[in-house]
Amino acid sequence: MSEDPRLLLRRLLDSALASAQPAQCLPPHLPEPPASRTVVVGAGKAAATMARAVEEHWEGPLEGLVVTRYGHRVPTARVEVVEAAHPVPDAGGREAAARILSLAKGLSADDLALCLISGGGSALLTLPAEGIELADKQAVTGALLRSGAAIGEINCVRKHLSAIKGGRLGAACHPARVVSLLISDVPGDEPAVIGSGPTVPDPTTFADALAVLQTYGIAEPDAVIRHLERGAEETPKQGDPRLAEAETRIVATPAMALAAAAEAAREAGYEPVVLGDALEGEARALAREHARLARDAAPGTVLLSGGEATVTVTGEGRGGPNAEYALALALALDGAPGIFATACDTDGIDGTEDNAGALVKPDTLARAGEAGEDAAARLAANDAYGFFAGLGDLVMTGPTLTNVNDFRAILVRR
Repeated sequence: MSEDPRLLLRRLLDSALASAQPAQCLPPHLPEPPASRTVVVGAGKAAATMARAVEEHWEGPLEGLVVTRYGHRVPTARVEVVEAAHPVPDAGGREAAARILSLAKGLSADDLALCLISGGGSALLTLPAEGIELADKQAVTGALLRSGAAIGEINCVRKHLSAIKGGRLGAACHPARVVSLLISDVPGDEPAVIGSGPTVPDPTTFADALAVLQTYGIAEPDAVIRHLERGAEETPKQGDPRLAEAETRIVATPAMALAAAAEAAREAGYEPVVLGDALEGEARALAREHARLARDAAPGTVLLSGGEATVTVTGEGRGGPNAEYALALALALDGAPGIFATACDTDGIDGTEDNAGALVKPDTLARAGEAGEDAAARLAANDAYGFFAGLGDLVMTGPTLTNVNDFRAILVRR
């Protein structure tokens, strides 16, 4: 156990990321080619790398269009890749979604629609429902992201403001065969939540979406509220004949990523303990609980967890849920000796920042104090990014081109 704890934590993260790379996890799930056309459509932070993996392993004609986040494009030969904004949608995402829906509507019963969906698809596949403007979707998305709402709640609203999500894309592909390949970034790996479920039946309703906004005190834009109250055209539900033959295959999950990290921990001589792959809730509350578990853990233990933490934003600082978790963890550990930790988003982008997450060491608070930093004040201001940037302890990976949600590792090396 002599390996530098910081290097070991990074190796655990890298092992988790490697398990979710489309080049590795996607090819075994490819369907048989059809008699006629194969059209690839998709959206998400991994959409471009998924498209490339399909190209490299596909025999026969191939065409299509996927949309990914700015900076996540990779070279492809037959499937077009366009970029758009995330997490707040933009006109690029709207135009890409309109083109994707047009492709879907042009398919025949002899065709195959191969749909590639990964985390981030909800924001990138943006086609407002009739009566909703892009500015309306941008406003409600921003409000939901600041509210502390869980991803399932946010995506419930998104689906009911959309002309393409919540099963509508899959319905548009009918009568073509539809096979969806998904990389899960949501707790529970529910296909209806991953990318807001564009190709699967939607169990939520307009009333559910309206209730989410009411829960978090979001009462505008007016057009959004009126649209949800009207509930004119519900999303496709279980039993819809247009989705009856659609297939869904999940090719990578947070649990798989944690299993890969656990194996790397064992190889390094540590005993991994997986706390769960679907943990949700406020980042700072989760951190306090994990600090307690870390203090009680035996030396030579690595606590691993995934899921999606949230932040209710009340301050004016910078930082996503992983950096906020790390700062709250540092405060709760209060310099406990021998405990090192990292918390990162596996897409390489924590919230809207340029870091994947942050690193916590036993001397984090001491070094901050020497620099005149008040960790508690930074946390209150939701400024974890500024706190860790000042210490040089931000974790920077750049876009990882996959996404299996949050990754947290606490190394107990007392």
